[in-house]
This record gives sequence, structure tokens and C-alpha cells, in this order.
Amino acid sequence: MNIIKLDATPSTNIYLKELLAQMPLENYTVVVTENQTQGRGQRGSKWVSESGSNLTFSVLIKDLLLRAEDVFTLNILVSVGIIKALENLKINSLAVKWPNDILSGNKKIGGILIENIFKSNGDVVSVVGIGLNVNQKNFIDYPQASSLSVVAGCDFDKAVLLREIVAQLIFFCNKCRHHGADEIWGEYHRLLFKKDVPSMFELPTKKRFLGMINAVTPLGELQVIKADQSTHHFRLKEIKMLY
Repeated sequence: MNIIKLDATPSTNIYLKELLAQMPLENYTVVVTENQTQGRGQRGSKWVSESGSNLTFSVLIKDLLLRAEDVFTLNILVSVGIIKALENLKINSLAVKWPNDILSGNKKIGGILIENIFKSNGDVVSVVGIGLNVNQKNFIDYPQASSLSVVAGCDFDKAVLLREIVAQLIFFCNKCRHHGADEIWGEYHRLLFKKDVPSMFELPTKKRFLGMINAVTPLGELQVIKADQSTHHFRLKEIKMLY
């Protein structure tokens, strides 16, 4: 496992992509930093992380995705891999909030940002950015956030946690290569936050409606059943769950 450690960088994803453009890198190369100054989350939101307290890293994944339409499979694989690593640490009430926020209870403890590079020969190279709140204690400005330390009541060794997460990613990548993704998809749906639970949703127009998450499609769309039993599909940025 090739791990590149940085004291600070604007973005581990950007650093890893720039490094990849300069030289060949082995599969599962990791870039990790103590201070990421320009981290990003889904929907273009800023990912704020207390310097030195949390895990912010990126992993290079090659030779996994064969088709552009399979890219969301990597999202579910990474989400499940992170949760399996955290379950090994006895973190309770873990879930994935669509598309790939990691929750404990109803508090966000981690997020994932995957950037895919489509090669002219058809290969797909992926840079998987992961931010995980580990030992941070103060979330006054982010009431829906928490950390492993707050949840578990103790601090964690970030280096050990990093290796455990990457090991789980490698395990699930190999499982996907050799046995397909059906079982991993099943686990993702089992872990899906508020699945089959009536919830309030909001559209970009600010219109709200009551519905229930039924599934996530292979293309990453959220399948929601409304109160009138009609089924609707939503892409990222087309819907927000209120909780």
C-alpha cells in the first residue's frame, strides 16, 4: 500500500490527479493530509475539517469499472467499505445517506467525493476522496455533524483507521471484480438511511412532499414512492431529504 503523507494541501483529490498525470501510480495509492484547505463535498459544498483531528485522504482505484454507466457502483462499494471498517471499531447506528454520506444515528460523520477519469481506450480511473470526522469534538457551527470520538466517547488512531478503511476498499473491489456487485448493492440498500420510512423531501423549487425511499437505481437515482403510491426517480441536486 503506497501512502503519501502531506502536512497540508488544498485538496487530496487534486494532488492525486496531478500526480497521476505526471507519473504511473500503483493501484490503491493513497494521499492523506493533516490539513485540507479546500475540501469539497457533494453538490459543490465545502468540506470543513479541523486540522489534525480528522482523516482527509484520497485513494486511486483502477481496473474496476468497465463502463461509464457503472460509476455509481464505486460509490456504493466505497460507502459499504467505510461502514464495514467502522463496524469493526464498534461504532453504532451506522447508515449511508444517499448518495454517500456516512451517518451515525442522524449525524454526519463522513462524506465521499469520487472523480472519474475516462480514458480514450475506455478505461475508467477513479480518485476516491474521503473525509471522516475522527477526533474533532466541536461542531457548534454544524449541528448535523459529529465524529467517531463524540459517538464512541474515546479518541482513535487515525493511521490505524486509514489502513483499515483502505483494506476494506481493496476487499470490496476484489469482491466486485470476481463475484459482481449484487451482494454489495444489497448491503448498500440495507444500510440506506430512512429506507422504507416515511420522510419529508424538498425539491429545488422549495416545494415539499412526503415520500418513502424505495431503492437507489444502478445509475444512482433515488427511487421515492410518494403518498399517492406513485414512483419517482431523482438525480443528485434534484431532491433533498429533510431530517
